[in-house]
Amino acid sequence: MKVKLITVGKTRQRYISEGLTEYLKKLGHYLKFEYIEIPDVAAGNAQVETEGKKILARISPDDFVVLLDEGGQEYSSVEFSRFLQKKMNAGTKCMVMLIGGPFGFSNDVIARGDMKLSFSKMTFNHEMIRIFVLEQLYRAHTIIKGEPYHHA
Repeated sequence: MKVKLITVGKTRQRYISEGLTEYLKKLGHYLKFEYIEIPDVAAGNAQVETEGKKILARISPDDFVVLLDEGGQEYSSVEFSRFLQKKMNAGTKCMVMLIGGPFGFSNDVIARGDMKLSFSKMTFNHEMIRIFVLEQLYRAHTIIKGEPYHHA
């Protein structure tokens, strides 16, 4: 199964870019992965809609789309690994994980989503959550493979 992470806005903080680079290298051993940054859109009335159109242009009709949202389903790391394993076993070709901009997702993106996933009831910075997503994908794959990274 291929996984795409689509985010809105550039990664501006150097330490976050370094963390992303590190986890992208690690993930390459486990799955096909694509990291896509949608350029920032100037603030205004149509900002969320414009971002939404750019996001939707990167999603295929058969993709399983996961919206990162504070109101979404919460999993432990082990539960998340089981969720990924079920998606792989079901023959899902591509799972797309979306991190919206500061004002969230357009209604069209929300309608296209297959599920909402929350990493916490807390709200995280849109750059920081990128590293969290990559780390949890890495952790999930080490759990699936029975490797010692995750200490239960």
